[in-house]
Amino acid sequence: MLLKTSPIRLLVLCTGNSARSVMAEGLFNRLLGEYIQAFSAGSQPTGRINPLALEQLGSWEADQPPRSKSWDEFLVPGATPLDIVLTVCGNAGQACPQFPGTPQRVHWGLPDPAAVEGGDDLKRAAFAQCHDVLRLRISQLEMQLAKDTSQRIEPVIIATFMRSFATEE
Repeated sequence: MLLKTSPIRLLVLCTGNSARSVMAEGLFNRLLGEYIQAFSAGSQPTGRINPLALEQLGSWEADQPPRSKSWDEFLVPGATPLDIVLTVCGNAGQACPQFPGTPQRVHWGLPDPAAVEGGDDLKRAAFAQCHDVLRLRISQLEMQLAKDTSQRIEPVIIATFMRSFATEE
């Protein structure tokens, strides 16, 4: 059994905080909520969650419904301290500010499904593909943690595993 510590606080960042980061937040909390407390934010939040992102998640398993918010909320004094910052788009990866403390940084570059133009079927397919990639990577992390039962769950260990699942954008 993994040695339990307080949950790792993970912030998932993208530009608009309407699709990729929200889906990742929901999946992390659903699949690894015992070990990870995930949040999401954006560099230029749209102010709304894309309905197709919520459709992919099915149900939202958190006390509060998701909302599109700025990463500035995590930079102010007294903000939730972070252990890992995960960027899921190149823009957020390049512009990512230095958050208080020394959170581990990980980048999982994914195409923006919200940028896909065309009919509803094409858009839904883009969201499904993004969701599937996120679910696969988070499931890989879940399996790795299940295998590695002798260690404490530490941010550096989680981040190292996460980096090993990343692919180029």
